[in-house]
Amino acid sequence: MHTDTERCVRAVQSKDARFDGWFFTAVTTTRIYCRPSCPVVPPKPENMTFYPSAAACQQAGFRACKRCRPDTSPGSPEWNQRADLVARAMRLIADGTVDREGVPGLAARLGYSTRQIERQLLAELGAGPLALARAQRAQTARLLIETTALPMAEIAFAAGFSSIRTFNDTVREVFALSPSELRNRRPKTTVLTPGTLTLRLPFRAPLNPDNLFGHLAATAVPGVEEWRDGAYRRTLRLPYGHGIASLTPKSDHIACRLTLSDLRDLPVAISRCRRMLDLDADPVAVDDQLRTDPVLAPLVDKAPGRRVPRTVDEAEFAVRAVLGQQVSTAAARTHAARLVTAHGEPVDDPEGGLTHLFPSAESLAAVNPESLAMPHTRRTTFATLVSQLADGTVHLGVESDWAETRTQLLNLPGFGPWTVDVIAMRALGDPDAFLPTDLGIRRAAQELGLPSTPAALTARAAAWRPWRAYAVQYLWATDSRPINFLPV
Repeated sequence: MHTDTERCVRAVQSKDARFDGWFFTAVTTTRIYCRPSCPVVPPKPENMTFYPSAAACQQAGFRACKRCRPDTSPGSPEWNQRADLVARAMRLIADGTVDREGVPGLAARLGYSTRQIERQLLAELGAGPLALARAQRAQTARLLIETTALPMAEIAFAAGFSSIRTFNDTVREVFALSPSELRNRRPKTTVLTPGTLTLRLPFRAPLNPDNLFGHLAATAVPGVEEWRDGAYRRTLRLPYGHGIASLTPKSDHIACRLTLSDLRDLPVAISRCRRMLDLDADPVAVDDQLRTDPVLAPLVDKAPGRRVPRTVDEAEFAVRAVLGQQVSTAAARTHAARLVTAHGEPVDDPEGGLTHLFPSAESLAAVNPESLAMPHTRRTTFATLVSQLADGTVHLGVESDWAETRTQLLNLPGFGPWTVDVIAMRALGDPDAFLPTDLGIRRAAQELGLPSTPAALTARAAAWRPWRAYAVQYLWATDSRPINFLPV
């Protein structure tokens, strides 16, 4: 979008927050870059230059605006609605892969050469993987400076910098302030809780929290997830340790409290929470497309801004999808809770009732299937899935190729279209995943006068593409009856 100068200028002049994260405005006279909704008086059009990423602005010598803080914009919805190389690379960079494994590690995960990845990222985003990761490190450093009382040396290494000098130079270059000056600008009313980070997760309005948090709370696995005091809380398995996230919906942001065993996991924890809540979505684009169907239009108008509830751990969700085959939601939670108690890693949660991390695929692969209280065929499905997840035959991650992963899953015993598509929708993040065989969808379709057979409903849903996963959320909302059995 940043190449459409006229459209970008209109968005800046109208201070349209819908475009925050889509592009960034660099002002050539001040050498500052802003988000489109920056509250200051818009610069003259001839002084505006547009970039597709904050990293590209920084690489061109611009510093972040102190007023609108463009580095805290919602992420571009492009990376969650596409499955090409650039989108998969951006999801991995947000997940901290470059900081942990370097650019060669990023390339190995994607199956391309480092040269190919750098060339494509530069062409589309104006910055390579190192520059994009550096911009993320700067934002992480700013969060730690403003929300903790940690010494700067600890912040530098927690944010992923290799030295104190690099940390100081980057913060000064990106924000035009030293780390100490950033901390001194922190509001005096800021309350710091040792060991806990408090931050705001922005999103594009509107956001309807009912289906999002309602679904997460209704399917919560005891010990791993809970709804407490208006917040959804869950444990997180992270690269360097573990954490607990507490997420509370507010009118213009999600209040996030993180407790981490290792602060190096901060950017990963934030990325996974945002992904689980689908906060980088563009609800206006989604709802406008769905409104073109006269049957869906009233549903969208009644409660716009529905998001797709996703997951913080793709392998965990796949296991839970198998546990939920042909049983009620309550039974699926019971099966999962038994696995958690028997095989999950204990964690300490002084604030609530979280007790474990969900078991890893490696630990579940060692479980005797005969000990599971489920039919023989589903035991086989479970055992095959966890063994292939453990040995890497099947890999589920933010970088997964959606079409290829679907094919792999369909080849597993006991995996039918419903299981594969629900994993594609909620674990892989495919915004066009569709569940025509789902009982709740078929009942909603029948009540609304839509075709109720899977083939006919799929044909009708072609007009909802590429947002069929969001149409599923609106259809589910019309069905108040409990779903007793879920298909395979």
